Amino acid sequence: MPKLERMPEDHIYQAYGIYLLQNQHRFIRRLKKLYEPSVHGHKTWGSSFLLMDYLRDEPIKKKSTVMELGSGWGPGAVYCAAKFKADVTAVDMDKDVFPFLDVLAALNDVEVKTKKAKFSELSSKQLGANKVIVGSDICFWDSLADDLLRLMKRAFNGGVERIIITDPGRPPFYELCDRAAKKYDAELTEWYATEPSQITGEVLEVRPR
Repeated sequence: MPKLERMPEDHIYQAYGIYLLQNQHRFIRRLKKLYEPSVHGHKTWGSSFLLMDYLRDEPIKKKSTVMELGSGWGPGAVYCAAKFKADVTAVDMDKDVFPFLDVLAALNDVEVKTKKAKFSELSSKQLGANKVIVGSDICFWDSLADDLLRLMKRAFNGGVERIIITDPGRPPFYELCDRAAKKYDAELTEWYATEPSQITGEVLEVRPR
């Protein structure tokens, strides 16, 4: 029989070895009275669990430098910091998501740096300070495919080794996949996560040629 691990209080759950908070948790309710994330940063999205599951199979090197794009509450960033002891920077264009991220990081006893920026504002030097760049559900507008393709060019010019993006399978994401495959070593894989429930989607891993 599997070991039963009780949560320390209500509305906390665990997935891939990290603790996460439901919207009903008292901390989240209080934060939502003070901050209003405006660009879909109001919950943990399912594609974050695809990223965690994928990295469990295709891990990054211990103590790598990692940037999470469009971090929102930062579950991907927290996972990389907790599981790989990575030096992680979470980037989002909406500063109001960072208090939620800070709570998740504290809950998991890790540190995650934050940076407010749009994809277009990240320089080759800033991107290249990281070995790995990750993102979950960050290509939901048509314009974002253009932004991310240009970001990939700057990132690889700066020395980034891997870019990993997970998505439920939106049309702009597939456009990004097609265009990235023409320029880089890009692999699109159908994937599913099993925690906290089964979630299906896609994983795009891109490396320089």
